[in-house]
This record gives sequence, C-alpha cells and structure tokens, in this order.
Amino acid sequence: MSILLHTDTKVIVQGITGRMASFHTREMIDYGTNVVGGVVPGKGGQVVEGVPVFDTVKDAVLATGAEASLVFVPPPFAADSIMEAADGGIRYCVCITDGIPAQDMMRVKRYMYRYPRDKRMILTGPNCAGTISPGQALLGIMPGHIYDKGPVGIVGRSGTLGYEAASQLKDLGIGVSTSVGIGGDPINGSSFKDILALFEQDEATEVICLIGEIGGPQEAEAAAYIRDHVTKPVVAYIAGLTAPKGRTMGHAGAIISAFGESASEKVEILSSAGVTVSEHPATIGETVARVMG
Repeated sequence: MSILLHTDTKVIVQGITGRMASFHTREMIDYGTNVVGGVVPGKGGQVVEGVPVFDTVKDAVLATGAEASLVFVPPPFAADSIMEAADGGIRYCVCITDGIPAQDMMRVKRYMYRYPRDKRMILTGPNCAGTISPGQALLGIMPGHIYDKGPVGIVGRSGTLGYEAASQLKDLGIGVSTSVGIGGDPINGSSFKDILALFEQDEATEVICLIGEIGGPQEAEAAAYIRDHVTKPVVAYIAGLTAPKGRTMGHAGAIISAFGESASEKVEILSSAGVTVSEHPATIGETVARVMG
C-alpha cells in the first residue's frame, strides 16, 4: 500500500510540451508511472513522449480517465492550471512550479474549498519535488533510483533534503513507503499535518521522517498533531539553525517572523511532542535506523 499514488494511477502532465516537462515525463514513464496524456491549450492532437496532448484537463480526463496531474506550467499561468485540474475531476495534483505569487495561491485555496471534502482535489506544492511511491509510481522531478521500497514515510518542505534522507536510508538498507514534498512556499496545498494523517493510516508506513525548515507555523502545528494523533515513531530534521531573523533563506516560506518559527524553537516544540530530532542533515538516516531499533 502507499499514499496518494500507486502503480495504476493514471497521470497527466499539464504543460507537457515544455522542455523540462517533456524531459521529466520521459523519466516518469521510464520509472513505470502510468502517464496517459498531457494538457497544453491549443496543442491538442499532438503526441509528446508517446502520449496524446489535449487542449483541456476535462478533455484529458474524459478520454483517459486520468486521476492525477503534474503541473509544469510557468508561474503566471500555474494557478489557473491548478484550478483547471480541480474543476476537471483530478483527484491528486502535484505542482512543481516555483515563483507562483502568494496571492494567486490564496485564490487557488479558496477555489478548492468550493468543493465538498470528499470531492476536493488534494494538492501538494507548489515549489516541490513531487511524490514517489518506490517501485510503483513517480509524480515529480526526484531521482527515482535513490528510493528503495520500505517502511519509512518521508514528508518535507525541501526537495533536496528529501533526496538526502532517502539516499542515507538506502545506504543503510532501509526503504521508503512514500516520499511527499509539500513545497517551500508560504501558502501550499497540503500541510505537514495533512500528510501525517495519511501516513498514520497507511499500513506500509512504520516510521515517519519529517523534514522542516525555518519560517511559518507548520512544524509547530505538526508537533501538536503528532502529540495528539500519531502513534508511529516520528524523526525530524529542521534546516536553518544558523539563519538570521528576518532574512529569507532559499524558499519563500523560509523567513522567521514570529515565535516558534526559528529552527531552534521548532526543534524544541517537536522534541516536547515526543519527536526524535536529528541535529545534523548527515545523521537523518542514522537517527531513523536508531528509532527503528
């Protein structure tokens, strides 16, 4: 079992004719992902990487039965593409695009809440590396070969630190059930709490690895959720222990503006909720192995 994505999930790529989008579409197909089409307005009828291109998401869903979408659309148009996916019947959407204005994402969040919870599309990102269920499917830009199949669920704001954790685990002979990038923007589709709830219910996940960073309240909210609702062991690493207050560090969401948003404060809050915190990025794998016994 896995969360969000499995072998049979039918995937479309919005913006598939772009150079990077077509490259990663090929990578996903080679990995075994069931990519059934792409969407680019005005380019319907073309074929890219062996899959048909449609003018709209609704056309693609009607023709292919697609359930998931990868958004590879430039920032000025990405919000409209996400909303089109929600309107077109997509159940799970990953947005890779970096640089979407926060106000655009506020529109996206409001739009998605028009739908009742059981029909509301799940969104991860923007500005994320994607989601992978090793041995089943890859929806994003991560290097699939570093992920072995196993019992550790990874959720993180940083894509590269997610890769680092997976690589360290692989070196230790430990695999991953699903790895989910939620993105580093201030306003994203899914929070740590949302993904923790899915991992808690997933029989294939025995340990959860949470990778956070400075800025925003999400790690503190995750700590409260873990304390009250998560029964599985959780290991965390928080990036940015040396970051100065008030300066954006890498991700748009990585800026300390209130109490509980610095790395040291987040470490303290998570530790008090029973989370085992790795003090250094190089020891994430070792810490997970120790927790697993």
